[in-house]
Amino acid sequence: MKKASRKVIITCAVTGAGHTPTMSPHLPVTPSDIVAQAVGAAQAGASIIHLHARDPKDGRPTSDVNVWLDILQRIKQQCDVVLNTTTGGSTFMPIEQRLIAPLRAKPEVASLNMGSMNFGSYMMADKYTEWKFDWEYNHLEGSRDAVFRNTFKDIETILEQLGKGCGTKFECECYDVGHLYTLAHFLDRHLIEPPLFIQMVLGTLGGIGADPENLVHMKRIADKLFGDQYQWSVLGAGKNQMPLATIGATMGSHVRVGLEDSLYAGRGKLAQSNAEQVRTIRSILESLSLEIATPDETRSILKLKGAAQVGF
Repeated sequence: MKKASRKVIITCAVTGAGHTPTMSPHLPVTPSDIVAQAVGAAQAGASIIHLHARDPKDGRPTSDVNVWLDILQRIKQQCDVVLNTTTGGSTFMPIEQRLIAPLRAKPEVASLNMGSMNFGSYMMADKYTEWKFDWEYNHLEGSRDAVFRNTFKDIETILEQLGKGCGTKFECECYDVGHLYTLAHFLDRHLIEPPLFIQMVLGTLGGIGADPENLVHMKRIADKLFGDQYQWSVLGAGKNQMPLATIGATMGSHVRVGLEDSLYAGRGKLAQSNAEQVRTIRSILESLSLEIATPDETRSILKLKGAAQVGF
C-alpha cells in the first residue's frame, strides 16, 4: 500500500441508532439538536459527518424523508462538511426503508455494512430503571434476538441503486475480517470502484474485539486484498474510541469519533457534545504531527462527486 496521506480525515457520527435518549442528555435527538451538533463537530475539525435521523417526538430512529432532508439541508446551509447518510438505519428496519432517504438525498458518501451479523446492545438496558420514552427498553432488549441483515442481495441493491445510480461513494463498515473478503468480492465484480473507504469497526458485541492485535490483523488482510486501492479509518466502540483511533492514526489510518460510537469523554464522564470528542482526537492527532483534512481535501482523497451533485 502507498504511504498514507498525512492529511487525516476525522469522521464524526453524531447520533446513531443504538444509544437512546435516557443514556445521555447530550445525545442529539431532535433535528435542531442534530444539526447544531453536526455543525459544531465540523467547526471543531470533522470533515465528514455520519448521520442518522430520529423521530422529533420521541427520539427513536426514523427513515422519514422529510426529517432527513430538513437535517441535511440545514447542515449544508451552515457549513461545507461532507455529509454521509447511513444505509444501516436501525437493526429493525428492512432494506427498503433504510434506502428511502439516501436515494432521495443522493449524498456524497453513505455508510454500507458489509455483512449480516448479531449486533447486541441489550446489555445496556440493565443499567437503567427509568426511561424517558417507552420504546427505549424494547429497542435495546430486542437486539438479543435480532439479526442485523445485510445480505449479498442487500449489498448489491445499495451498490447498484445508490452507488452506480447516484454517484455515491461508501464508508464500507467492516465489523470483522470476513467483511473485508465480502468487500473484495464486490470489488472483483466491479460493483464498487476504488478508492475504497474502509471503516474498521472494533468492539461491538457480535463483531471483532477491540484489541490492537485485531486491528493489526485487519489492516494486514486489507493490504493483502486491496493493495493501494483503499483508504481506511478506525472506529473503536465505547471506551475503545480514543485508544484505537490513536493506534490507527499511528499506523496510517483516518479516524471516527462521535456520540453514536461512545457517549463518554473519559472514564465516567459523559461527553458534553460531539465537538468535544472531535477536539480531543484532533489534539491527539496534531500532537503526533499529523494534519487534519479539510472537507475539500477529504473530497479529493476519497474521489467524491462534490456537494453540488447531491440531491438536497
